[in-house]
Amino acid sequence: MRFRNLVASAAIVAALAGCTNETLDTTTSVDIKSVKNKTDYQLSAPMIRKMSELGMQKQAPIALRIFKEEGTLEVWKANTANRFQLLKTYKICAWSGKLGPKVKEGDRQAPEGFYPLFPHQMNPNSNYYLAINTGYPNAFDKANGRQGTHLMIHGACSSSGCYSMTDEQMIEIFALARDSFKGGQESVQLQAFPFRMTAENMARHRNNPNIDFWKMLKVGYDQFEVTKRPPEVNVCEKKYVFNQQASGAFNPSGQCPAMSTPPALQVAMSTFEKSYQTDYDKAMKKYDGMVWYEPSEAERKAIVAKQRVGRELAYAPTGNSLDAGKMMKASDLEKKLADQKEAEETKLAVEIQKKELEKATDGGKHVPVPAANPVPQPVMQAAIEQPKKSFWSLFSKSEPELQMPAPVVITPDQATNAQQAAVPPQAQEPAKAEKQARAAATAAPQQTAAVATAPAPDAAAETPLLTEEPPKKRPFWKIWGN
Repeated sequence: MRFRNLVASAAIVAALAGCTNETLDTTTSVDIKSVKNKTDYQLSAPMIRKMSELGMQKQAPIALRIFKEEGTLEVWKANTANRFQLLKTYKICAWSGKLGPKVKEGDRQAPEGFYPLFPHQMNPNSNYYLAINTGYPNAFDKANGRQGTHLMIHGACSSSGCYSMTDEQMIEIFALARDSFKGGQESVQLQAFPFRMTAENMARHRNNPNIDFWKMLKVGYDQFEVTKRPPEVNVCEKKYVFNQQASGAFNPSGQCPAMSTPPALQVAMSTFEKSYQTDYDKAMKKYDGMVWYEPSEAERKAIVAKQRVGRELAYAPTGNSLDAGKMMKASDLEKKLADQKEAEETKLAVEIQKKELEKATDGGKHVPVPAANPVPQPVMQAAIEQPKKSFWSLFSKSEPELQMPAPVVITPDQATNAQQAAVPPQAQEPAKAEKQARAAATAAPQQTAAVATAPAPDAAAETPLLTEEPPKKRPFWKIWGN
């Protein structure tokens, strides 16, 4: 019977070791409403039973590992041989920003790196149910001038630079950390990675601007994969160093002391790296000419939008990058990024214009009156309003007289002047001289005759000349004729 139990236990351990994240339990059976004291919550019987099956003590040390891209948080726990095994995987409810480390306050990035979690970083009075402060910025972050505050692992499923879980998940994670501290663990190591640093993932993200930083983290990642123990972490020359035996103290910003890797670890890592390089070369051929499109937080949220239905407004799951991202041709990605940049610039220009308008109008309270046009506009002559005619006036016996313009009267002198104006000046000179001579010769007799008797005026001279004849009246029966 004992032999059968041992075989069964070994089978369970082997199965768990080979499980993928899809087969691991990512939920909890905690009923938050029934919990009277969240800081004193005791782990469930199934969880204790699982620990026993894996050879773990309830208060044994733990380590936390986070993988942003797939959105998971893993709890690893030491067994009796002091080698860590995966105890449980939780689905991260919300993390903000994109893949890559946090650099400054307000960038909405969640930290990446190695962070020691101490008992005083446990916060039972968090506004987000329960929280564990990540300790950001750590020694590496400070040496590189990175800034940020209050970066947590907490509940409430709402994140702005933090790793947010559901309350049911957080009460269990909080209890696991609490028990390990009670067992004597000084600090819990948090390993926060952008993704699982396999050969294929490293090849897929080879064009990311953070690749050099990730290669540095990969050293610690690989050593944990080989040893199944959290690496000893130090910082010098503004870089992470792992499991190094040093002849002096480490100065985060100063020069590294003389260092060496333990021989056993060096041999194990040499074998691991040869296998890794073979896998990496295969991945490079697979992704030749292809690049990974890293989605934005908004694109991740769009995929899991339905999860918010019926929840509180603060509940804001963000999804993972694997579902929202994709492999693309390099040329297609370049065009996509250019279109995104243009859209962002257009949005920024609209926001600037809006702010300027609000400033000019005092927030819309005072709208300026447009100034008058300085260019004079032509004055249009008002149309003469014609009297309206009734329908029955069409059948009157006599048509109304048309309002014709006054006739133009042309006197003889005006006619003569007009004729002279039509004659060229050169032709007018001889005629003018002859006329003046004739007038001088006959001036005297004509003056005498004018005094004695005035000749009768010429009838033709008094009759005005009409330029047009008035139109004739049309008879009644021709009102519809032409």
